[in-house]
This record gives sequence, C-alpha cells and structure tokens, in this order.
Amino acid sequence: MKSLDEKLNAMKVRLQNGKAKIMILGLGSVGSYLLDYLVSMQSENMEIYVAGRDPNKLTMNVNIVRIAAAIRGQCRSEIKIISDVDFNDVAQLTDCIGSVKPDIIVNSSRAYSGLKYGSISWSNVRAYGIWSPLSIKYVKNIMEAYEKAKSDAIVINTSYSDAIIPWLKSAGKAYPDFGSGNVNHLVPRIKYAAAELSNIKDFWNIDVTYATAHFHDVVISKEGHTENVDQLISLKYDGKKLDVDMNEVFSRCKIAMPVDAKRNMMNASSNFEIVSAILGAVTEGKKYKLHCPGVFGEIGGYPVVIDGGGENIKAYIDQSEFSLPEMRAKNRESIYLDGVEDVTDGTLIYTDELLQKVRKAFGVELVKKVPFDRIDEVARTIISEIIEKFRG
Repeated sequence: MKSLDEKLNAMKVRLQNGKAKIMILGLGSVGSYLLDYLVSMQSENMEIYVAGRDPNKLTMNVNIVRIAAAIRGQCRSEIKIISDVDFNDVAQLTDCIGSVKPDIIVNSSRAYSGLKYGSISWSNVRAYGIWSPLSIKYVKNIMEAYEKAKSDAIVINTSYSDAIIPWLKSAGKAYPDFGSGNVNHLVPRIKYAAAELSNIKDFWNIDVTYATAHFHDVVISKEGHTENVDQLISLKYDGKKLDVDMNEVFSRCKIAMPVDAKRNMMNASSNFEIVSAILGAVTEGKKYKLHCPGVFGEIGGYPVVIDGGGENIKAYIDQSEFSLPEMRAKNRESIYLDGVEDVTDGTLIYTDELLQKVRKAFGVELVKKVPFDRIDEVARTIISEIIEKFRG
C-alpha cells in the first residue's frame, strides 16, 4: 500500500490530463447528500461513480440529485451507476474498483442501514465503541478488494474511523487514509460559540486545533460538557490565542439537532470537505487543515494538514500546537470512555466498564477481545442480540 503522500502526488500527475474519478460506495442518506454536494461544485472535470446493492434505489437517488442540480444550473459532472455490488462479496468489489480505477473512494456503506446506532447505545451504555465490529464489517472487505485491484485511490471512511482504521492497520491490512465526521462535527460548533463569546463576526476565521476521540464529540454535542476531562484544544484569531472560558464554549456546543437521517448532512459534509481539500491541493496547490478521525491509522481524531503548495504534496498531522504523544494520549483517554480499551495486533479490546454496561442493559455477554477473524461473528451477535431486540 502506497503512502498518502505518494497517492496524492500520483493523483496530481494523473489529473494534469484527465478528470477526477470519485467513487461513492453506498448511496444511503450520507452518500446521497455527498453526491448532491459534489455535483454542486459544477465541475466538468469530475466523474462520479456510485455503487451499491439495489439498482432501483441507486437510480432513484441519482435521479433526484441530478435533476435537482440541473434545476439549479449546477449539474456539470457525469454520474455513473454501478449496481448489484454486494459489499459482502470481495470479488464484486474488486471488479468494481478495478474497472473504474477511481482517484478517491468514499465508503458510506453501513452493515445495518436505516438506524442511528447511537439511538440505542447512548441512553443505555453511554458509549459508541460497542458498534465497532459493525463499522468495520464492510470496509475490511472494501480494503481487501482495494489491494486485489491494485488501486492507489485515496480512501475516505465514514463510520467510526477513530477505532476501525487503526484496527485494519494493526492487523497488517490496507486501511483508509482518512476518516470523516466525529471531531470534525465539533469544530464549527466551537467556532460559533467562541465567536459569540468574543464578539467576533467572521467566526470562520477562528483557527481551531483540536485532538479528541468520538466520545467527546458526542458528549459535548449532546450535553455541553466534557465529563470532567481536560481537552487538548487551541483557539486562535488573527494569529493570537483567544482568551475564552472553554467550559462556556463547550456548553454552547449543545444545540438542537434532528435525530433522523437529516443528521447525516454533517457526515456527508465532512466527506465533502476532505474530497474538496484533496482536489484543491492536487489541482490548485492549496493548503488545508482538517480534523479527521483515524488518519494515518491513529486511534482517535487529529488535526491534519494537506499542503499542495510545494513541488510535492504533503499530508501530515499538525503538531504546531500539540505533540503527537500528547494527542495520542488524549485520544486514548477519550476513546476509553467510548468503550474501547485498545486496538492492537489486529484485535479490538473492549473496556471492562462497557462489558458490564452491555450485560446490564441488554443481557448480552460480549467478548472482551475481538480478533480480526471474529469480526463477522461478533457483528452478527450484536445485530441479532442487541439491535433487533432493542431498536424499538
């Protein structure tokens, strides 16, 4: 598997004489929103491929996006449908990726669709890590197919990348380059809140550098506090550090949000931000700072820079404010509260606290350690013994 820098620079060469090929795997609400946002870029130099299991659903979702964008005068990109792709079938995925040879792959597929897992877990066990075997179930097949197709696309993963990208890496498998969402969802809330407290009108010019894992995305967004865990965060405006009460900032991050599929506008926007940053760095030589979970196979979420300004494009974790050891430690502290004790040697290890909560809430005995070769087995147990019994 090539490094992210090698992939970015290879893409730069390809796009000098060709169109960018973006592949979306799974066209549920996240994929559909993302397709709409990509089409709104009005680029004639982009081909978008959507792949999934249900040809009728794919066609209907593509049609609504295409026609709505055409009404707005924005439909310039070609959209192609690849149907009957079963994400359980590595051979089908290999053919799909190999035939298109995409530059960027966005995995928005879900092993159990139509359900926000947090609607079950947050109120019962107050942790999201329980769902890790479901989150990795399809992307492990996608990355196996990716290797078999000899792809050098940049891969973006959508579901719980804080743990599942390092899970793949620790197992010696190919792994996505970026995760979308999670810490990224907090950054705009923080900017809005800090701007209100500091009487800043151009909130978008507040520079946030933040390292934290999924638990704190949820607890701050839902409840407006950090569970008494100090956060590794820096806020700057006009090059100077903002003097704001961070507890008050976090309290203002609790804002009313829908609980249905409309929430997926945020995750789709996170994917869009990464795709547009990659394209901007590759084709225009721009520099971007993003916040992404699982980047470079690291546990948790990190500030990451994509810099296209030099002769060679570079991507790296931003250590201008905090060292990598500091960020790693803080992320482990956060993800532990999400029920993940460690990810090592191809094995995800649940915390004892999570196992006890699952036993009490659902009457289910989860295994302490989930090795790579037992992912599908544990995922089936979670679906049959928890989701199908307690989804309401």
